[in-house]
Amino acid sequence: MKDPRNTIENISMITLKLLDYCRTNDWAGYDPYDALNSKLLSYLPFLNFRVFRIGLTQLLKRSPINIRPLLLIPKMQNPKALALFLMAFLKLQKLGLLKDEDLIPSMVERLIALRSPLSLMNSSNSSNSINSSNPSNSIDSSNRHCCWGYSFPWQTRTILVPRWSPNLVCTTFVANALMDAYETTGNSRCLDMAVGAARYILDELYWIDADGTACLAYPLQTSRARVHNANFLGAALLCRVYKQTGDRKYLDPALNVARYSAAKQREDGSWDYGEDSTQRWIDNFHTGYNLCALDAICRYGETSEFEPHIRRGFKFYEQHFFEKDGAPKYFHDRIYPIDTHAVAQSLITLGTLRNRENGGAEQAESVLGWAIENMWDEEGFFYYQKYPALTIKTPYMRWTQAWMLYALASFLCYAENKEKSWTGSTG
Repeated sequence: MKDPRNTIENISMITLKLLDYCRTNDWAGYDPYDALNSKLLSYLPFLNFRVFRIGLTQLLKRSPINIRPLLLIPKMQNPKALALFLMAFLKLQKLGLLKDEDLIPSMVERLIALRSPLSLMNSSNSSNSINSSNPSNSIDSSNRHCCWGYSFPWQTRTILVPRWSPNLVCTTFVANALMDAYETTGNSRCLDMAVGAARYILDELYWIDADGTACLAYPLQTSRARVHNANFLGAALLCRVYKQTGDRKYLDPALNVARYSAAKQREDGSWDYGEDSTQRWIDNFHTGYNLCALDAICRYGETSEFEPHIRRGFKFYEQHFFEKDGAPKYFHDRIYPIDTHAVAQSLITLGTLRNRENGGAEQAESVLGWAIENMWDEEGFFYYQKYPALTIKTPYMRWTQAWMLYALASFLCYAENKEKSWTGSTG
């Protein structure tokens, strides 16, 4: 620990202060993409059309002033945030820093209650409804599929995704958190639900095109967009379930999907976000997802097939996403906005892959030192984004606080030599 900001004592203090902030807020908060939770859309239905929904979402996401209370947007618990909190709790327990160990079973129960309703498991992309029932009101506990979605509706360029509608990325994070809980506590219910998530991915989201391309549908079951981080994250979960159950039906589709996205890696080691013409960008945290997921695929799938892709990708990652002072760039070819989500995933990625290349651990210390200096608020939370002349200080719960709590817990586990890998899951 060369940076005085990165002493174990200081990082532990910040981590526990952040934990207290999130707990005080009951793990609920605003989100960069929660504009369509505004109750005004119910009162003013003539505003509820595609262009307005996109514009409102982008306005609130980019605004330096948080006007959500004026728009009657409630703070909500988000399953992905709760999954990150659960993974952080388990690491803090290992470190002896989790004073209230009841937080672990309590968070498991919250995740179970927030499973997506059966009525939304087959949501079509023609849906015009942005609201749906509370998920806990519609759960059939005997259903063999388990899946989760976000606590807000979101409008893509082409489709409106209803609140709680299950999606691949959210489901993989929750399932990995439940796997972590099972491996720590032995709670078989957690394993059953993680296996149910793998079944959902395999039965509902896995598809093979006429040309033999194997992909996982994202954001909805009917989607045929080819998004690489979603592919890798889903494949990594399937490999993890295979490793735990020994059932090969999860492994072969996982490797097929991973091979497709691995083959799309550029010569320089980078990946575009996706293959559609509107998805041709290269960013920090999605690249980090790809690399951590590939690492998990190799470990759980017991294969070295993707090692060359990891090496090339990590070299690109280290060379293109960090400034000399440790600031993590958002895109590979420009710095701003500097986003705390990228800070968190940088810490996780560098820690997970630190043994593959020299320098990963030192770079992680540099990133964390920069974040503490520039993005930490002594009130107990991290800021959202930084621009050259402006810092957006809105304390988003899923996007920022949950990610940083998990990243800090992972960093401390590495620093205390509690884990060979920073993360037991996929990023």
